[in-house]
Parts: sequence; C-alpha cells; structure tokens
Amino acid sequence: MQTSDLIRILPEIILAVAGIVVMLLGAFQKQNAGRMHPAIALLGLLGAAGAIAYQYPWRSLDPAFGGMLELDAFSAFFHILFFLVAALVVLSSSEYVAQERLASGEYHALLLFATMGMGLMASSNDLIMIFIGLEISSLASYILVGFRRGVATSSESSLKYFLLGSFATAFLLYGIALMFGATGATNLTEIHLALQAEQNTVTAMASPQLTPLVGPVPTALVGLSIALLFVGFAFKVSAVPFQIWTPDVYQGAPTPVTAFLSTGSKAAAFAVFLRVFMVALEGSAQDWVWLLWVSGLLSMVLGNLAALLQTNIKRMLAYSSIAHAGYILVAFTAHSEEGVAAVMFYLAAYALMNIGAFAVVSHFGNRGERYVEMEHYAGLGYRAPLLAASMTVFLLSLIGIPLTGGFFGKFYIFRAALHADLVWLTVLGVLNSAIAAYYYLRVIVFMYMHPAAEQIPVERVRPAMGFVLIFSMAATFLLGIFPQAVLDFASQAAALLLENLGNGVL
Repeated sequence: MQTSDLIRILPEIILAVAGIVVMLLGAFQKQNAGRMHPAIALLGLLGAAGAIAYQYPWRSLDPAFGGMLELDAFSAFFHILFFLVAALVVLSSSEYVAQERLASGEYHALLLFATMGMGLMASSNDLIMIFIGLEISSLASYILVGFRRGVATSSESSLKYFLLGSFATAFLLYGIALMFGATGATNLTEIHLALQAEQNTVTAMASPQLTPLVGPVPTALVGLSIALLFVGFAFKVSAVPFQIWTPDVYQGAPTPVTAFLSTGSKAAAFAVFLRVFMVALEGSAQDWVWLLWVSGLLSMVLGNLAALLQTNIKRMLAYSSIAHAGYILVAFTAHSEEGVAAVMFYLAAYALMNIGAFAVVSHFGNRGERYVEMEHYAGLGYRAPLLAASMTVFLLSLIGIPLTGGFFGKFYIFRAALHADLVWLTVLGVLNSAIAAYYYLRVIVFMYMHPAAEQIPVERVRPAMGFVLIFSMAATFLLGIFPQAVLDFASQAAALLLENLGNGVL
C-alpha cells in the first residue's frame, strides 16, 4: 500500500475514525455524551470535506489500489454533496434524537458509516469496490430505518428494506459475476476496453496500466449482466418496477433517516449508476437505453399518480421520490455529457429541497411522529409561519416553479432530453410535472386555506433546526437564481468523466 492510496481514501478514513470515536464515547461516557455526538459527527464531516479540498487537483494522483478507486471531479462533486446532506441531517436530527430517546452514539456513528460507504461508491472504478461501498452504506441504512425499536412500523420497514435490499444486491452481485465471466475484468475501464474491442470500434487501445481482455466477448452474457446490474441499481434509486419498498420504508423510518435515504443514498446510487453505465457500458448503450426510457416513464407516471392518492405526508413524499427518480432517468437516457451534468445538478437541487421538506415534517410531527397526515397541516401558516413558509418554498421547488433550484433542475433535464431527440419522453415528463403540481399545492392549500380541525401543539424551532431550514431555503433560491456555478462544476466533471474513454485515463 502506497501513501497515495491512503490519501485517496483520506475522507473515508476520517469518517470511520469519527464514527468509532462517537461509538466509544457513547459506551464509556454515559453522562452528557449525547450532546457531544452531533458535534463530533459534524467535525468528522468537516474534516472529510477538508480532505477533499486537500486532494485538489483531483487528477494529480494515480488511481488507488490498482485502479479500483478514482478521485476525479465527478467523485469530488458527490463527496461534497454527501457531506452536506449528512451535516444537514445531523443538525435536523438533534432534537428528534432527544425527543424520541434514541441511542445518540449509535445513531450518529451509523450516519457517518453510511456516508463513508456512499463516498466509496462515488469513487469506485471497479465493480468489486462498488459492491463493498454499497454494502457498507446499505447495512448502516438497514439499521437506521429500524432505529425506533419500540415502534412496530419502524421494525417492519427495516425488515422489508433488509430483505428486499438483500434480494436486489444478489441480482447486482450476479450481474458483476457474469460481467467478469464475459470480459475477464471487474475494472470499469478494462470492461469498457474489452467491449469496445469486441465491437471493433477502436483500433489502438494499449495502456501501460491496464491489460484488457483480447478475444471474443459473449454478447448474450453481457446483455444478461446489464439487465441484472440494472435491477440492482434501479432498486437503489427507487425506479419502477423495483420501487415497491419505497413508500413503506420511507413512512416507517425515522423522518431524518427518510431524508437521508431519499437524498444521500439516492445520489450515491445514481453516481454509481452513471459511472458503470456511462463508462464501462458506454459502448453497449443500444442494449440499455431502452431500459432507462421505459423505467423513467413508468417511474414518473406511477409515482405521481400514486402520490395523488396519499393523505400521509411522508408517504406522499415517498411516491414523489419515485417520480423524481423518473425525471433523473430522463436525463440519463439522453446518454450524453449534457445529460450527466443535468443529473448531477438535479441531484444537488433535489437534496436541498427534500431535506428541507423532511426537516419540517420531522419538527412538526412531534414526539412519536403523531402529526404527519395532510389534515394536521391545516392552518399551519397562521400557527407556525416559519415552518409553513419553509415548506411552501420546498414544495414549490419540487414542482419546478421559477426562482427555485427545482426549476432549473427540470429545465436542464428536459433540455438534455430534447437535444438527444427524446421528444416524446420530454413531453410526457412535462405532463407529469403538471400532475405533480396538484398534490404539492394541496399541502399549501391545507396550510393557508383550511382552518385547523384541532389545536396541534407546535414546538419552538431550535437554532439547529432553524439553521437547516434557512440554509436549505437560501440554497434552493441560490440554485434557482444563480445556477451557473454548480452547473459549470457538474459540466466539467461530466466532461472529464467521459472525454478520455478508451485510453484508460478517467
């Protein structure tokens, strides 16, 4: 192991150390330890972000561990997004953990471990490393979903998530095995070179660092592997027809955990999805583009139509998450640099507005999450103006109203699809956005136009929660008014990811 290898995984090392410290502190210092856990978790996330900054320029070091890990602008973008998501979840969880009397040490340690796994996923340039990062993140997530051990719905959600997640992971692992059998490689660059050689689309692919397979590649085996890999990734991003777990798990999980799953975990899964399909399988796009086309359309339609029928806010946002996975797949289907950049920008905008929305749900739900039905929000605009105003901003951004990040997110997605001649998919996506406006606006109508049926106590917004709400709102408006900086970063990352395909420099 070289020093450069350790530098490549320095953010993950810092998160692992911080997670272990939090756990040990909870075990050996019972009194007042809970107050220190969020601070240590935030320090760990800040240190990990500092490590990402220390690694700049991100292409100055060779790939780590024999090419299994790459820290490029693409993975740096997602690392920053993961750390931001985790920090906001830690801040919004502080009162929730105390209110629900959860084990603070284990909770924050699992958040850090899950974030560490997500970072490994974004940096992975090898199917084996992808699997390792995915399992680290997933195992922590399974436990977090069932963290309210005394609540039956939470335990049920955790069991469902674990069983179905394990089943989907088996598909993914079998797809990895078949890809190795077909190409003789698990490294994404080597797989790309092997598939390109089979199609005779390049003539000179020698690389001093890589030894691609020379010989015929069984195309039927590759096609089956692509299908199985798609099943594993589609499950993780909640895309139809592998979304059935999402509503139950999101509803039963602690609300801050639901926010984490719907933003950080989804972004990590899409990061891997993009790297595998746009790098390793770029030459076989004709075999998988139609899968994304159909899945994206079904995700938008089924997610939005099911959300129309919901009366529970968390369940509505869960179906909304399925629909948003469909929007992201629209840009993915464009199979272009512009599409990759649109996916990255949309994930950043979606993370901010969704964390903000779930933060409002978490605070207003009160102990035991008793107030999560639509009717409970009646009259909230007059009883808690800050909460209602925050929720309104986040819901308008989810619709895609101008001056919010959601507007430009959808604009870039549909523009990338149009430039790829996906006219019908774009039209259907716009129509689905119109359908989604109904159930988002219905919440706003309840908050401002319906009298409260009962006097629901609204707790005072504490500083940490207030910061999350204000920061999320400000960032949502910032992305809606000045989106260019984030879009430029995403465009550069997408260009660097795709420009050197075939020469082993990724």
